[in-house]
Amino acid sequence: MKKLLKKLSKKVNLKSKVNLITKPNSSLENKTGPWRTEKPVTDMKACIGCSLCAKVCPEGCIVMKINKKFPGKLKPETDYDYCKGCALCAKECPVKAIKMENDY
Repeated sequence: MKKLLKKLSKKVNLKSKVNLITKPNSSLENKTGPWRTEKPVTDMKACIGCSLCAKVCPEGCIVMKINKKFPGKLKPETDYDYCKGCALCAKECPVKAIKMENDY
């Protein structure tokens, strides 16, 4: 096994540096919203404020905030700069208050 690894390391040149295209923990620097074809739109009147959408969002771009139109109630706010349009929020909404709309 050691001989095989030695042969491979010579062929591959394992000592060479790897140039990363992106650096770790840089997602806040890379706005990915333009990738999507659909975006989630929340019907604030239908929303019950359960925060399930914020919990299932893989990008963490949905946060629950008190909405001025609905004082004292938490409503989702989506950061479209980072939303990829995966539709998990719309699929998991128990009252179907989130609909996916074309974003082009």
